[in-house]
Amino acid sequence: MAEERLILTSDEMRRALTRIAHEIVESNKGLEGLMLVGVRRRGVPLARRIADAIASFENASVPVGALDINLYRDDLTSRPQPLVRPTEMPVGIEGKAVVLVDDVLFTGRTVRSALDALMDLGRPRIVQLAVLVDRGHHEFPIRADFVGKNVPTSLDEIVEVRVTEIDGTEEVALVERVKAAPA
Repeated sequence: MAEERLILTSDEMRRALTRIAHEIVESNKGLEGLMLVGVRRRGVPLARRIADAIASFENASVPVGALDINLYRDDLTSRPQPLVRPTEMPVGIEGKAVVLVDDVLFTGRTVRSALDALMDLGRPRIVQLAVLVDRGHHEFPIRADFVGKNVPTSLDEIVEVRVTEIDGTEEVALVERVKAAPA
């Protein structure tokens, strides 16, 4: 059994996402031309939570899109057949301030793929990155503009973000990677 340590409770997740929502509005000087785009899977419910937080203190809604990056991954040929989910954009991204939302920033490969997918949809004015957890170990020169929590990790650990819509619970855990037993 893998060892697990809770790093964010449900309340701590909510507070981090609310803080990110405030930072996004402040950084963009309001809501004009702002759009949130969640990276499938767990980035989508996180983007919706950020949009809900913004609506609660700005009394205005922000469009939220869902981006599937499976066909843009650089490891596509080394993986089993990808499950492609729809990309859904309620409005065009052309000229918008797009905040890409993901659960964890690790190597930066997912973000690189997401940027490629976004560029196929149009040319935003600016793209910013919001992540719930930045765990380090970046392989690309990618940095999040908005971070819920920085968590130093080893390569033997996995950060698991759990959201009610997908996992039935709300928390972030640091899980020790299960090592294969010697043959």
